[in-house]
Amino acid sequence: MSGNSINWVLVTDAPASLDWPDNHLLDLEVEDKKITLAKFKDGYFAFAQKCPHASGRMAQGYINPLGQVVCPLHRYAFDMKNGRNTTRGLFFKNLPSRAASRGTFYWF
Repeated sequence: MSGNSINWVLVTDAPASLDWPDNHLLDLEVEDKKITLAKFKDGYFAFAQKCPHASGRMAQGYINPLGQVVCPLHRYAFDMKNGRNTTRGLFFKNLPSRAASRGTFYWF
């Protein structure tokens, strides 16, 4: 990262205990940043709260069987691991993450 240190921020110390909606997408605000947290299989992912195409709220979308989050407005699908749009040439901001015994952390 060209000499920059990573600033890991604790998002939750117990992600499984959050009040997850049926679509497994949850809006959160962490250190004045609005993000969407997703739960898919045994993993957790964090990314921008809005779609880069038309600002649809990602937490109002769904996760398809391939593990891609789908925007509720125009059905653009994004890979939650790298932010790549799998239906068009856009990317969204996904946040690097790591799980630790003390909780789930994301880098801003």
